[in-house]
Amino acid sequence: MSTDTAGGTILAPVRRRRSRGVPKALVWAAVTPFAAWAAARVTGLERGSLTAQLMTATPYIAAGSLLPLLLAAATRRRAATAVALVTTAALGFSVLPRAFASADEASGTPLRVLTLNMLFGHADPGAVMDLVRKLRPDVLSAQELTPGMVEELDAAGLKDVMSHRVLETAWSASGSGLFSRYPLAPLENLFQTIGHNMPAAMLSVPGFGDVEFVDVHTFPPLGSQVHEWNAGLAAFPAASPDRLRIFAGDFNASLDHAALRRFVNQGYADSADRVGQGLVPTWPANNRIPPVITIDHVVIDQRIGVREVSVHTVPGTDHRAVFANLDLPRI
Repeated sequence: MSTDTAGGTILAPVRRRRSRGVPKALVWAAVTPFAAWAAARVTGLERGSLTAQLMTATPYIAAGSLLPLLLAAATRRRAATAVALVTTAALGFSVLPRAFASADEASGTPLRVLTLNMLFGHADPGAVMDLVRKLRPDVLSAQELTPGMVEELDAAGLKDVMSHRVLETAWSASGSGLFSRYPLAPLENLFQTIGHNMPAAMLSVPGFGDVEFVDVHTFPPLGSQVHEWNAGLAAFPAASPDRLRIFAGDFNASLDHAALRRFVNQGYADSADRVGQGLVPTWPANNRIPPVITIDHVVIDQRIGVREVSVHTVPGTDHRAVFANLDLPRI
């Protein structure tokens, strides 16, 4: 403000200082991709092969979403901060429960399960047997099981501890098989197999009774196979009130995929998720890149208890073995 010689007053316009902070557009550019990811994860809107593959990175995106939240808060962009906060919360609630145990104290008939994708039969048979001797599984669910791998495992001693078996081997990724300490009987027409061989069997557990067991190996969601991948997961039967059922194997899916969540929500639970091990990655193993995604699972009837879940690296294969120590309840 200034005064002229005639005594009048001249009002000079007040100039607003331009913000020297981070531009608003840049803040939104940082927030928006994470918000879109959260929306896709929460609503299950992933579509097509590329988005199905990307969705396995959700745990890392959840951690990364803290960065745009801090940026928006630091620059005092209120709208962007609100969106970023909701995004981080949505991703956090989707991911973090897998890191915390939610299972009740288990009490029942024990059943020990081990599952391993053997990479076209290239898993080290001696290492597999070392794991069998160490963990003492009652059932071994094997994927990418070749006839030659069966011979090598038996030569290493598997036939002496797991003489019961239902096998659908092949000289390709399609081979699968169940090995057991307890009697097994093939179970036909439990579901339509869409994917690799997925033998199902009735497992007779001494002192308990029968449990249905499925060796899982869906197609991966690559290219046009994404449609068979979705259909394969959708074909699995819902839980039965008068039967306990266990699915163990390479699902080629994580709990961040809507297709797997839809299946699990039909009366099942992921055993690793129940004991706070649901974020332990299982693929790729024995590679320059460390394991980053969790696609191998032991999925159980939600009435089954879980004592322990552990993940183990086996030489010769790109998948890690998953071991689950379970408790079968009376129904």
